[in-house]
Amino acid sequence: MSEAPQAGLRRSTVVFDLGGVLIDWDPRHLYRKLFPGDEAGMERFLAEICTGAWNLEQDGGRSWAEGTALLRARHPEQAALIDAYHLRWSEMLAGPIQGTVDILRDLKDDGVPLFALTNWSHETFPIALERFEFLAWFQGIIVSGQERVVKPDPRIYHLLVERYGLLPDAIAYIDDNRRNAEAATALGMHGIHFTGPDALRQELVELGVLRAAG
Repeated sequence: MSEAPQAGLRRSTVVFDLGGVLIDWDPRHLYRKLFPGDEAGMERFLAEICTGAWNLEQDGGRSWAEGTALLRARHPEQAALIDAYHLRWSEMLAGPIQGTVDILRDLKDDGVPLFALTNWSHETFPIALERFEFLAWFQGIIVSGQERVVKPDPRIYHLLVERYGLLPDAIAYIDDNRRNAEAATALGMHGIHFTGPDALRQELVELGVLRAAG
């Protein structure tokens, strides 16, 4: 679903978020193993201890050593579960979201300029680079942990366009977080809130940036 698209502008560059759009990342993939048969306990742990806000601090450049030490000091009885968030982080990656990877391939084959803008720890991003070969298809990737600023802060969007010489009004930006898509729209891009590959393909075809199948 697009976020208030601007009429009359043809988008020629596509920028992807990664986690939740191209890569199935979710801490539940790991913690279901650590809370066997206790879905409620797992959700409570992720809501109260290893929270999304805490993880975002690592996405913003804080080291995992510092982040986990802070939580262990507050919750010493949960130390092993806290450490697992970093030490077994790769188990949170279930694999590619294949329908979106297929879209990415079609765009690449058509010569569409492709970039990525992701909230991701600089310490764990190399794991994704090694595992997912399609990350090499991008002409540039902005990783929040390397830049020490996270979406939806406007500074990271400005960094993207300035570093790669892009025009905001030529960009279709895709993110599974509605706030991040709305932030892109506020800066002149066409923000798309990702809900699934089929809806994304349809919207990119309607924008004229992707050819219709067949």
